[in-house]
Amino acid sequence: MFLVDYFKRENNQITIGRKQASDFAKGVAGDFNPIHDEDAKRFCVPGDLLFALVLNDYGLSRRMLFKFEGMVGDGVCLHFPGNQGAELAIEDERGKRYLNVHRDGETRHCERQLESFIRSYVAFSGLNFTHVLVPLMREHQVTINPARPLVIYESMGFELDTLEFEQVKLELINSNLKVDGKRGDVTLDFALISDDKQVGTGRKTLVLSGLRPFDEAAVEAMVSEYQARRDGSWNGGGSQTNA
Repeated sequence: MFLVDYFKRENNQITIGRKQASDFAKGVAGDFNPIHDEDAKRFCVPGDLLFALVLNDYGLSRRMLFKFEGMVGDGVCLHFPGNQGAELAIEDERGKRYLNVHRDGETRHCERQLESFIRSYVAFSGLNFTHVLVPLMREHQVTINPARPLVIYESMGFELDTLEFEQVKLELINSNLKVDGKRGDVTLDFALISDDKQVGTGRKTLVLSGLRPFDEAAVEAMVSEYQARRDGSWNGGGSQTNA
């Protein structure tokens, strides 16, 4: 499986190091958020890597829902339960929970299908900041705090009409931001497409914290920094925070 370089397994315990998480974020997800940098002070493992590891271990089910409860730090020992039930909880050795998974319906363990699904989803996720969140913030005239921005990956779910496909891509069909004081709830609806036919739908939710009035210059600076990091030309410190 193509994920083998991004985690270490011992029995049912999985650990993810800083370099593994950073390599996955940049090389697979196209996510250049500094919180996933190997030397980040507030480092955390990408939520998309946890999502990918669940699919790697338990397969792709017709209906799946992922709810994130905490950010995973460097070298945290995660327990992936050996049972194959409908409800899965990813916890550390002390019982702290990071991810709840509900799954239902037919399940497949096709390696090529899983790789396509994972790569397509995390690439879609990696585009969220510049392609989705910035336009939403501009539309609603609010922005996250440029000095201490916080975007939290809350949940992701999908329902497939069939598992009879191999390659798949995601297409955004609707995006919405609901502002409540300093909090913003983002909903992204997407379609799953294979061979030009829709094979399912899904939804991702995020939380924006510390909202304030929109500042075009500050937002453009955040976008420029992100793009510079992606292009390999950024030499300064990062600020964006996203699980």
